[in-house]
Amino acid sequence: MSGIPVGISTCLLGKEVRHDGGHKHSRFCTQVLARHFEFRSICPELEAGLGVPRPAIHLREYDNKLRLIETKGTADHTDAMQSFIEDIMPSLANLRGYILMAKSPSCGMERIKVHNPEGRVTHRDGRGLFAEALMKAYPLMPVEEEGRLNDDGLRENFIERVFAYDDWMRNVAGETLTPQALIEFHTRHKFQLLAHCEKIYRQMGPLIADLKSEPLQDIADRYIHLFMEAMSQKVNRGAHANALQHVMGFLKGSMGQEEKQVLNEQINAYRRGEVPLVVPMTLLRMAQRREPVDYLHSQQYLTPYPDELGLRNNV
Repeated sequence: MSGIPVGISTCLLGKEVRHDGGHKHSRFCTQVLARHFEFRSICPELEAGLGVPRPAIHLREYDNKLRLIETKGTADHTDAMQSFIEDIMPSLANLRGYILMAKSPSCGMERIKVHNPEGRVTHRDGRGLFAEALMKAYPLMPVEEEGRLNDDGLRENFIERVFAYDDWMRNVAGETLTPQALIEFHTRHKFQLLAHCEKIYRQMGPLIADLKSEPLQDIADRYIHLFMEAMSQKVNRGAHANALQHVMGFLKGSMGQEEKQVLNEQINAYRRGEVPLVVPMTLLRMAQRREPVDYLHSQQYLTPYPDELGLRNNV
């Protein structure tokens, strides 16, 4: 099976495409994620024709509109960038996620400096032109900045969302959309939803229960928007502990009293922050393997991504 298609800023792969001829090589991306993701690399500034090396550029605001201007001078590259964006954006529809380079006037996802016409910084809440277009065109697609992936919680959340979105795109969206496909997707991800956002989880049941109330595509569209909204929320320890207890409820019939006590102790230890999530989760998975419960067999919450990523060792 080929890797999951994920977009990435070219400089993060170690390619020397930055304005000064340098790169921002991310070994986490090239040595870890590349085992599971098939990266499509894009450098908007290079591919818009600005060349390497090139003058540094930044965002300037004119009449509430952002433009890409050279930092030393007034040369304007906005039209070239917009033309490139319009050409390439439709070809990104098959991507399941995107990793952007931070602080870039083209790729930065947040906190980008915005300058006035004279070149002075007026605020720092801008977004790169390519990043803005990407997130507007594909609001469901998980997008993250490489630097933020150094945060254990953000890294785990982003990768979990990529794998879930890939499941949706392969097995539910488009020509594969059927009532059964939608119900099976919901079943696979119920405990993930419960952990991420119990409020949205409670809304999903009635939505799935009556698939004849309106056109299926309309229901599916509403479902996946709610689903990705829920999944974007970081899970706190209390919510994970609640989901773990729900999973344990399906296994109690096959567990001895001492085993139940040990698992409860580890769930509570996790809740208090004394052990990482991998500890109670491993105990649950061992119990499920020993005496499998059919309902839990397909639950993505138990294995939302490959174990070798080690993400639950740090959350």
